[in-house]
Amino acid sequence: MRAIGTPAELERRRRLAVQRVSEGYTTEEVADFLGVDSSSVRRWLIAFRAGGSRGLAARPVPGRPPKRTRTQEKVVCRWLADSPTEHGFPAELWTCRHLAWLIEQEGGVALCPRYLSRWLRARDITPQRPRRVPRERDEQAIAGWLARDWPRIKKRPAGAGHTSL
Repeated sequence: MRAIGTPAELERRRRLAVQRVSEGYTTEEVADFLGVDSSSVRRWLIAFRAGGSRGLAARPVPGRPPKRTRTQEKVVCRWLADSPTEHGFPAELWTCRHLAWLIEQEGGVALCPRYLSRWLRARDITPQRPRRVPRERDEQAIAGWLARDWPRIKKRPAGAGHTSL
C-alpha cells in the first residue's frame, strides 16, 4: 500500500531518514521518529547506497490522474448543497445522472454515473431520500389531539398500575 502524502513529502521523509542514520541514530530510532516500520528505513538506506540521491527520488503517483482539479471538485460538492431545481432539474432529489449531466455541461468532462457514485461515497456524500410527508398532514390538529384527547385515552383506571412480583 502506498504511504499517505505527496511524492515530494515522501521523498523528504526518505532523505531525512538517511540523514538521521548517517548522524548515528539506529534504524529503529529513525523509524519510531518518522512513524514507519524499521524495514522501510533499511530499504531506503539500501536504495541510497545503490543509487545515491536518485535512489530516494520521488516517483510518479501510480494510476490515472484525476479528471477534475481540487477546485472543480469543491464546485461539484457546492452544487450538492443547492436544490436540484435551482440547476434546472424537475425533482428535489440529486441523482448521479443529473450530477454527471451538469458536470459535462459546465466542465466539459463526461463522467459515468457509476463512477460518480463511488466518487461521492469516497467524500462521505451518501444518497439521501426526501422524507415523505402527506399533503393533508395538519401539525396544529395533531398537536391539539395530543394535548386534548391522548391523555384521556392513555389514562389508566385507579389501582391498575404496575405491580411487582
